[in-house]
Amino acid sequence: MINGSIVALITPMNSDGTVDYASLERLVEFHIEQGTDAIVAVGTTGESATLPMSEHAAVVSQTVKFAAGRIAVIGGNGANATAEAIDLTKAMQKSGVVAMLGVTPYYNKPTPKGLIAHYTAVAASTDIPQILYNVPGRTAVDMKPETVAELSSVSNIIGVKEATGDLSRVARLRELCGDDFLLYSGDDATAREFLLLGGNGVISVANNIVPHAFKAMCDAALAKNTQLAESIDKPLMGIYSSLFCEANPIPVKWAVHRMGLIANGHIRLPLTELSEQFHGLLIETMKQAHIEVK
Repeated sequence: MINGSIVALITPMNSDGTVDYASLERLVEFHIEQGTDAIVAVGTTGESATLPMSEHAAVVSQTVKFAAGRIAVIGGNGANATAEAIDLTKAMQKSGVVAMLGVTPYYNKPTPKGLIAHYTAVAASTDIPQILYNVPGRTAVDMKPETVAELSSVSNIIGVKEATGDLSRVARLRELCGDDFLLYSGDDATAREFLLLGGNGVISVANNIVPHAFKAMCDAALAKNTQLAESIDKPLMGIYSSLFCEANPIPVKWAVHRMGLIANGHIRLPLTELSEQFHGLLIETMKQAHIEVK
C-alpha cells in the first residue's frame, strides 16, 4: 500500500530534446533525500503524450534503476487507444514498478461502458497493480464514482487518482469502493482536505519543487492533525496556483530548472517553455514557499 506524498515527476530533457538521464538521476536522489513516499514516472506531468513507447518504457525502467529499491516507482501507462495502453503495460512489465497509473482515454470520450472495458482489458494484460486516473479537465471524460466502483472489483485495480477537485467524491468513492481501495488526490489545492476526509495520498505536481513541506503536510493530514496540516499547507497555496498559469508541466519544469535541479527547462512541442510574463509570478510564489531560486 502506497500512502502519502507521491510526486508526479517531470521528465528532464536536453536542449536537443533527448531525455537528460543525468538530471533524472539527480531528481530521484532529491526525492529520496526529501522523504517523498513514491514517484510516478512518465505520467502526464512527465510528458507521456510526447514520448514514444520505447522511450517511455526506457525512462520508467531507468527511474526504477536509479531508485534502487529506496523509493517506490509507479509507471504511467495511459493511452487513448486500449491496444496502445496494453502494449505500454507489457513494455513496462519487467521494469520493477510497483504499480501503474492509467489516465482515462483522452479526446475520444468513451462512455462508462467503454471505460470499464478499457481498464478491464489493460488490467487483464498484467498482474501488476493498476491505479485509475480521472482528470476530466484534460481528457474531456469524467469517470464517475459508480464506474470506479465497478472497476474496483477487478482484482489488480487497487485505487484511483481523482483530480476533479470535487471533495464530495471522497466519501462517495469510499462508500462504493470500500476501505481497502486507495484514493489519491490529483489536485494540489484541495489535497489537504482530501486526505483529512479519508484519502490515502496525493499524486502531486507541486511536490516536484516543495517535496519536504508537501511530505510534512501529507503526514499531518493523514494523522488527522488538522491544525498542523493547515499551517504547512497555507504558505504553499500560491505555488499551487502559479504552477498552472500555463499548461502543466510548463511552469513546474521551469521552476525545477530555476532551482538548479535539472540542466535546462526544455519541453517538447507542442508545449513551449514558460512565457516571460509569468516568470515573476513563479519566482514570487517560490520565494513565499521558501524555495531557493537560482
